[in-house]
Amino acid sequence: MAERIPVKKTYKLYIGGKFPRSESGQTLSFEDRKGNPVAAYCKASRKDFRDAVVAAAAGLKAWKAATPYLRGQILYRAAEMLEGRSGQFVEELQLQGLGRSAARREVQAAVDCLVYYAGWTDKVTQLFSAVNPVASSHFCFTVPEPTGVIAAVMGEGVGLAGSVEAACRLLAGGNAVILAGCPACPLSVSSLGEVWHTSDLPGGALNILTGIAGDLAATAGSHRAVDGVLGFALTPEVEKSIQEAASDSLKRLRFEDGRKGRGSPYAIADFLEMKTTWHPVGV
Repeated sequence: MAERIPVKKTYKLYIGGKFPRSESGQTLSFEDRKGNPVAAYCKASRKDFRDAVVAAAAGLKAWKAATPYLRGQILYRAAEMLEGRSGQFVEELQLQGLGRSAARREVQAAVDCLVYYAGWTDKVTQLFSAVNPVASSHFCFTVPEPTGVIAAVMGEGVGLAGSVEAACRLLAGGNAVILAGCPACPLSVSSLGEVWHTSDLPGGALNILTGIAGDLAATAGSHRAVDGVLGFALTPEVEKSIQEAASDSLKRLRFEDGRKGRGSPYAIADFLEMKTTWHPVGV
């Protein structure tokens, strides 16, 4: 009997709850430390980013309307899925240069991050809401709402856990996310789409575009339907390109190192808008 040829995995994008290849047809080769090609993954284009924005705008409606409790259940389900497939992710991280122990710690940190933010989804409103004192006969309430469609641009050195944290802190507040770049571990980040796809997350609420952060940065900053940009470990040149592209639009920008992780509810608040409502007393 002839030896069986194994089925090799094709690493694709994740847009609108589907797994398309890049519209440009371009791929990038990931090489190990010895320079040997390990796998090919999609190089997202600006057209892919625009498609992801359309998908995110549609997914935002369902995700924003979901109860905070349901959001927490979905994030916890993603943690279950990632935990159950930890062996696969450890192997992929090893292919991408991590030792086995380090790969295990990275996956465990990603699972812990999902559980952590799952626990905060139904507590954010209590933490950041307020009843404001006013000088008239009115009740004045302030409550948080999601900012909208957020592009999370990942630079060099951001691993699996950092990419998961970027997505979680935005999703926990009800935002729709476009996770872009991720050159340090593109294979594992591509596989994350499969984890989210089996976690009841509405299609489009999270989109994953692997490729080069610098190629997508200016589009993220200039696109009028993108409400904010979160940058992790970006070079000064890439940060500047985002700021310049966003200069003629009202967009929230935040740049962080992204390697250590904040692990704080205030990380969720970075992309929340505070809505104030007045109501007459006795009405």
